[in-house]
Amino acid sequence: MKQSIVHIALVVRDYDEAIEFYTKKLHFTLVEDTYQPEQDKRWVVVSPPGSIGTTLLLARASNPEQESFVGNQSGGRVFLFLNTDDFWRDYTDMVSKGIKFVREPKKEEYGMVAVFEDLYGNKWDFLQLNPR
Repeated sequence: MKQSIVHIALVVRDYDEAIEFYTKKLHFTLVEDTYQPEQDKRWVVVSPPGSIGTTLLLARASNPEQESFVGNQSGGRVFLFLNTDDFWRDYTDMVSKGIKFVREPKKEEYGMVAVFEDLYGNKWDFLQLNPR
């Protein structure tokens, strides 16, 4: 048996502001942006540069309950993990683009790590893992 997680849904306030953040500040690729008229929503998928794995489905909140979870999908814990092949190159770029880091870079046994917030406040681990 072989299975994989294809998309992770991230509840966002607005499609276009989320696309702008992920593509301009984090250099993600816009994989798909398709309007679905029967549901009056868009199917918006982004992916980190060079990634061939799991993608983010940017899902606009469609009711007050969903809106209350924008930026807090994991109750304030780190929610997503972004790995890079060059920590300092990407960290410097992210800082220059105004990405807010809430935990400064730290060398750990497994590699370099820092924690940043996306445009809504979701926390991400930014990592460069040591080779295994």
